[in-house]
Amino acid sequence: MSAAGHLRALHVPGDPLVLPNAWDAATARLVQEAGFPVVATTSSGVAEALGYADREVTPVDEMLAAVSRIARAVAIPVTADLEGGYGLAPGELAERAGAAGAVGLNFEDTDHARFPGLLPIDAQAERIAALKAAGDLVVNARIDAMIRGGDVEEGLARAAAYRDAGADCVYPIGVTDESEIARFVALEVPVNILLAPGAPPVSRLRELGVARVSLGEYVYADAMDFVRERLFALGGGAPAAEASSPSS
Repeated sequence: MSAAGHLRALHVPGDPLVLPNAWDAATARLVQEAGFPVVATTSSGVAEALGYADREVTPVDEMLAAVSRIARAVAIPVTADLEGGYGLAPGELAERAGAAGAVGLNFEDTDHARFPGLLPIDAQAERIAALKAAGDLVVNARIDAMIRGGDVEEGLARAAAYRDAGADCVYPIGVTDESEIARFVALEVPVNILLAPGAPPVSRLRELGVARVSLGEYVYADAMDFVRERLFALGGGAPAAEASSPSS
């Protein structure tokens, strides 16, 4: 079985793949040492570690180089958060993600050139189909409708279209309500839920039939909070309170 096939097989409804998201080689190694079977990256954590903001501000070469360093550091599959593809055509994105060592990727439908707009459903479905045709990659189709002002009905329509286009998993980010999660699961495609504040615990997500659980930027944010508090304590100051809204 290929590495992508192995990753795909780990998406089991009711027995979710839990993914603490890494942002560099050191944290990827920690994920592996802790016994997790897959390393996922966080685009926002990687971007900030490289000195950039999230939302495709990072030059694509630098993002892919970071993914490559992570993939070289571990012996388990890596799935990379590549946002909306950094302006690359699907074929080139698939080729370059694979060359960097990723066997899967998050692929979101936000139109970053017209942020916070979304790509039309048909256009994003075509991009997903092209990605799948270009290589053996596990495509986690992120649905941004609910965090961009849309409703769950639009999210469900997008999930069904992305499923039909060949997505291996759908990721309705921002959905925490159990009844809404259940509606996505009923589409009979593996569902990824972000373990955000207000989301059900992993045990309940398991009962709901979720196949994948992401921590997004939360591990990175926790680590930065610890470092900030430590540094300010040593320096005699007090850290400023910062609102954190992890997204990927």
